[in-house]
Amino acid sequence: MQSDSPLTELKGVGPALAKKLEKLGLNRVDDLLFLLPLRYEDRTQLVRIGALEAGMRSLITGEVLLAETAFRGRRNLLVRIGDGSGQLTLRFFHFSRQQQAQFQPGVHVTCYGEVRRGQKGFEIIHPEYRVLKKNQDPTTSDSLTPVYPATEGVQQGRLRNLTGQALQQMTRSPPRELLPATITEKLGMPSLADAIQYLHRPPPDADVTQILAGTHPCQQRLAFEELLAHYLSLRNVRSLAATQSAIALSASDDDVRDFIQSLQFKLTNAQQRVIDEILGDLSAPHPMMRLIQGDVGSGKTVVAAIACLKAIACGVQAAIMAPTEILAEQHWRSFSDWFYPLNINPAWLSGSQRAAARRESLEAIKSGSAQLIVGTHALFQEGVDFKRLGLVVIDEQHRFGVHQRMALREKGVADGVHPHQLVMTATPIPRTLAMAAYADLDTSVIDELPPGRQAVTTIAIPDSRRNEVVERVLSACTSGQQAYWVCPLIEESEVLDYQAAEASYAMLTEALPDLRVGLVHGRMRPAEKERGMRAFKEGIIQLLVATTVIEVGVDVPNASLMIIENAERMGLSQLHQLRGRVGRGAAQSHCVLLYRSPLGHIAKERLGVLRDTNDGFVVAQRDLELRGPGELLGARQTGLPEYRIANLVRDAALMPRVQMTAEAITRESGTIAAAIVRRWLGDAGRYGKV
Repeated sequence: MQSDSPLTELKGVGPALAKKLEKLGLNRVDDLLFLLPLRYEDRTQLVRIGALEAGMRSLITGEVLLAETAFRGRRNLLVRIGDGSGQLTLRFFHFSRQQQAQFQPGVHVTCYGEVRRGQKGFEIIHPEYRVLKKNQDPTTSDSLTPVYPATEGVQQGRLRNLTGQALQQMTRSPPRELLPATITEKLGMPSLADAIQYLHRPPPDADVTQILAGTHPCQQRLAFEELLAHYLSLRNVRSLAATQSAIALSASDDDVRDFIQSLQFKLTNAQQRVIDEILGDLSAPHPMMRLIQGDVGSGKTVVAAIACLKAIACGVQAAIMAPTEILAEQHWRSFSDWFYPLNINPAWLSGSQRAAARRESLEAIKSGSAQLIVGTHALFQEGVDFKRLGLVVIDEQHRFGVHQRMALREKGVADGVHPHQLVMTATPIPRTLAMAAYADLDTSVIDELPPGRQAVTTIAIPDSRRNEVVERVLSACTSGQQAYWVCPLIEESEVLDYQAAEASYAMLTEALPDLRVGLVHGRMRPAEKERGMRAFKEGIIQLLVATTVIEVGVDVPNASLMIIENAERMGLSQLHQLRGRVGRGAAQSHCVLLYRSPLGHIAKERLGVLRDTNDGFVVAQRDLELRGPGELLGARQTGLPEYRIANLVRDAALMPRVQMTAEAITRESGTIAAAIVRRWLGDAGRYGKV
């Protein structure tokens, strides 16, 4: 099987069609083999018209009895056919004169489509059909007919023809079996060629339900190899790092020890363990690539500060990148408070900076006078030159793609020396997902909360009881506590019926005239957001109405109550993140999930999980099961690989075996490992080369 063969080598594929096929991710002939059907149609047997039932998708043959044009609001072509057992109408809304002329009385046709009840009996709207020649018998398929993902300008018939050509090529030149026979035999998997052939052209007796569920051995065979390819590609990044040089940050730990002793709180055992792991990595002459997982409030930021302090003490720069300006600003303030007594002033860099301030920051970064740089993705953009970048810290890793964090890392490469890299996430990741998404990183887990922190009590209330919730806010704030009121949107939307932040702000300001109410949302200028957040942190504002911009990074110990509007529309992990903004002080904290009735099944489950547990790992596992990995890790830009066949939730049980197989293949043959990555990911290896 020639993996490099372009699609234009197939019959009927010119440049124009090739461009359309690109939208489906089809560039090579092999890509067609991995474009699996969405569903199947049974055209292996003819169904008599008299046996049809509404809702059936069936293959039918019959003689044209009548063809006429009717005007019922719009022009219709109605073709009446019969087979002796009954009659059926074929209805076309879009047709040409030539098409109409085909349906002469006495002509026999074969057609396929979904049967529905019409005004004069059963009918099929826009069926697929073939006009038979004189004395030609109708034909049926030997296998189930695939229905592929489509794109504009590419019909199903064309895709079936092209996949048919690709399958013929595969038969003449079968794909090389790259998986060890011991693995496929142990898992009861067919050969790659047999699996591909079966899934594209299943026999009539195939268990379609099992195929569509993705649990058929043929599907599992492909999913296993695809998971393996992605895992190997990420391991390539890790292996490459092991061969690269980094500055060994091995000077005395006196600065770190003094800093820890100066803190107004005692580090947890989990924090200390993770710090030891990081300091061990930083002392090596190879770049650290470590992920810190920790639930909201577990103290990841101070751990990152200690890593930065170690880097600065060793004479190199440290950079911290956050996905939003609010979170980056929070880090800038925290690090400034910690480091100012040490004569270290963090530099700030973001996309919204004024030109003069940006120039000043860029000069300080380039000259090295800025030892610690805090910012957004602006840190890895063109024009940012570091003097001697030794450590890169990336917060909320799931908001950045692999390429984005690698781009920042590459910024610091000088004379072949790479910076160390530390990434953090407050979205706990189930082990199987972490194995697939972060195989290029060593993982540390801060699995202990600071002493004295109480679990947040969570309740779900329909928004018809909004007045009670407003009274609860008044009670909390007049007793000296503060509260958040979180809304999904900034303004009212005609399309979405969410309670918008500005509308909630207006309502609460009127309903609670004795409270100091503030508003923060993503469309505000950074200075406005900064003023609002600082006023809330200092207690000037008692109730803060906000969008989900406060999801991460905001730390106000006196805030003990959070109200979340339209909680049924949000994902579990996002709700858990928001809930983590309270419960940071000594007072018992509460989270109220306001929802609009009636609740759907999944929404009810989701809110139930939040009520039952404060454990971020339990929440993450349920979110993974309910919504899938892409949603759990944030958004499309996460960099989580898009799988063609595998599904990280469905195929989680394969991951331990994938990991073992990857290690065995890497040990025995780097050539085979590279071939597996190339088969599924193409030239770039998607992650292995950045």
